Amino acid sequence: MTDKGTNQRATDRVRTEAVMGTLVTIHVVRANEDGVDPAVERAFGWFHEIESRCTRFDPRSELMQLTAQAGVPVPASAILYEALQFALLVAEESGGAFDPTVGHRMEVRGFNREHRTGEIVRSTISPDDDVSYRDVRLDPDRRTITLLRPLTLDLGAVAKGLAVDAAARELEPCKDFAIDAGGDLYLGGLNPQGTPWSVGIRHPRLDNELIDSLQVSNQAVCTSGDYERRTHILDPRTSTTSGAVASATVVASGAMLADTLATAAFVLGPRDGIDLLTRMGVEGLIMTPDLKRYETRGLARAT
Repeated sequence: MTDKGTNQRATDRVRTEAVMGTLVTIHVVRANEDGVDPAVERAFGWFHEIESRCTRFDPRSELMQLTAQAGVPVPASAILYEALQFALLVAEESGGAFDPTVGHRMEVRGFNREHRTGEIVRSTISPDDDVSYRDVRLDPDRRTITLLRPLTLDLGAVAKGLAVDAAARELEPCKDFAIDAGGDLYLGGLNPQGTPWSVGIRHPRLDNELIDSLQVSNQAVCTSGDYERRTHILDPRTSTTSGAVASATVVASGAMLADTLATAAFVLGPRDGIDLLTRMGVEGLIMTPDLKRYETRGLARAT
């Protein structure tokens, strides 16, 4: 999705790891300082740490341990508390188009396979169909989380975005770098040619083609689309899949914000989705299945 530059220099550092169910690549441009390799190591460390706390595909994770304790205030790590707090804020702002309590509904639709082992992971609860983000309570003073009813949380988009943002903070001293976490991008500074990064947006209906390209520097770009798995984005309000949008791309200051808003905009539909992005102060492009475009006014295209 991102053009990392065709004239990559010998001093660049590029490293890829499998984590969070995808391949994560970090590319540091002109990486000739002593602190680069430790920064990249710490950046990948955030992906592994956040996955271990926030995944619903491991019964030992902090998230799944929380799921097993409905009705009880559970002390939370800073990572899990921040991820869930942010998810609830976006849920409220989007009127429930984004909702972190869809875990069980995703599970029963077959999205329950651990990416490293292939093992099927099933929660032990059977929540009511009408559970929502309103059934979660946070206590900021005690930093506890209470699930008011049995439910399964899914923090996939939030956790991956949080990890990208944490990795970007580690890499800030490097100035020029790219993080690609399965299409969730953060582009720091400039590319190897010394210009803003060019990000291609995949065509939602034609393989190996782009529908547009953007010019990005010190920003995140995330896309939600129906490319291969056409049932993986549920409308939490109706428990049905959305058919009004083929892809929603968001450009924001951070990946956690961009990823969650891309999901919400996909569910809301083109007009309401663009209204949400504008209200949240981010840029975006939404494509319908018949390739009609809806976009915010400040979208910066690559030349």
